[in-house]
Amino acid sequence: MNRQQEFVLRTLDERDIRFVRLWFTDVQGYLKSVAIAPAELEGAFAEGIGFDGSAIEGFSRVSESDTIARPDPSTFQMLPFPYDGQLTSARMFCDITLPDGQPSYADPRQVLRRQLNRAADDGFTSYVHPEIEFFLVRSLMTEGKEPTPTDNGGYFDQAVHDEAPGFRRDAITALESMGISVEFSHHETAPGQQEIDLRYDDVLSMADNIMTFRFLIKQVALQSGVRATFMPKPFANRAGSAMHTHMSLFEGDTNAFHDPDDEFNLSATARSFVAGILEHANEISAVTNQWVNSYKRVVFGDEAPTSATWGLSNRSALVRVPRYTSTKASSRRVEVRSPDCACNPYLAFSVLLAAGLKGVREGYDLPPQAEDDISSLTRRERRALGYRDLPTSLDEALREMERSELVADTLGEHVFEYFLRNKWQEWHDYQSQVTPWELDTTLDY
Repeated sequence: MNRQQEFVLRTLDERDIRFVRLWFTDVQGYLKSVAIAPAELEGAFAEGIGFDGSAIEGFSRVSESDTIARPDPSTFQMLPFPYDGQLTSARMFCDITLPDGQPSYADPRQVLRRQLNRAADDGFTSYVHPEIEFFLVRSLMTEGKEPTPTDNGGYFDQAVHDEAPGFRRDAITALESMGISVEFSHHETAPGQQEIDLRYDDVLSMADNIMTFRFLIKQVALQSGVRATFMPKPFANRAGSAMHTHMSLFEGDTNAFHDPDDEFNLSATARSFVAGILEHANEISAVTNQWVNSYKRVVFGDEAPTSATWGLSNRSALVRVPRYTSTKASSRRVEVRSPDCACNPYLAFSVLLAAGLKGVREGYDLPPQAEDDISSLTRRERRALGYRDLPTSLDEALREMERSELVADTLGEHVFEYFLRNKWQEWHDYQSQVTPWELDTTLDY
């Protein structure tokens, strides 16, 4: 037994923790959990917890359903909310393996770890810092109609008369109690829309943090008498919710994206990394924007990227290069603005890293930056300027993904094939619907 495992067992006893919740994520990014008593944890460290993998979306077939969850003691944290009124709980993320101990080909956490190992082989450690947007609404039970936001605030408004005035304070307290550092928070542009930015961390830890973030945000909302939704665009005439992701590569303690002699302080590595994301943006779109609803934000959202472009401080571009502290070496980063708040962070980070690192390995050239407000241009104008449009529907994104060797290699055959099957079914289900708009406009023809 290693020191981390010993620390966990000692803490369980000292803090009188009654349940340990073992978390993992399915291919779509839904959080899964199994609770065990503290007395069973030593055995779980040694042998894992067996479960029926065929019952989890995308994990395994019935004929090979035996699957094992192995708790990662480095992710141990106490949960800030008691369960059943008074029982103290803790959580750990799990790595999913096969009975022979090999990593499961279906585990999104293992998909990301493979990509991080490839980055390490190239000499890089990657860090990310997400800006996570979401909505607070009065109820999620809306019978298919738009929900009602909890306030009428706008960008940076100090809302004191809304239905959950202390929400962000309580949310940040809960997050930081679990070791998740918050950089800042504020009200976003749309009524009820919030943004909380997490302080940068290594990619795997951040993916775990985002899953914890979603869980805690919904719990705090419940305690405040409201509900939280990470649906990318729940309101037709309001901005959608993104997860703008700041990325950087380090070589040891040196930021590989910084070059003090470059006019933009961008190194050759940074330029090729951005070029890789731009080149492969359409292929990875189905992973960074995985829902039918995701493309309502991309096509009709404020400042959502519509073309594979980059720019300095340009919030309409796919990749923005922030200028706040451009000469500070440790802060040099790039911001990818396509992912939304409902992606599977393990898979989204995997394909973003894969695209960027391919650009670095093969020395992609960065095209000229976009200086236009791209979101205000027509498709004809974008094409005339040489901008390549991003997919405008899940259907189009899946067609791009099907042809992608990069995404197939990054996700692995099992996750790649399951993801496509699952998302094609979602698209076909969506296509078969007759919407209120169609009835309103065509029924009397």
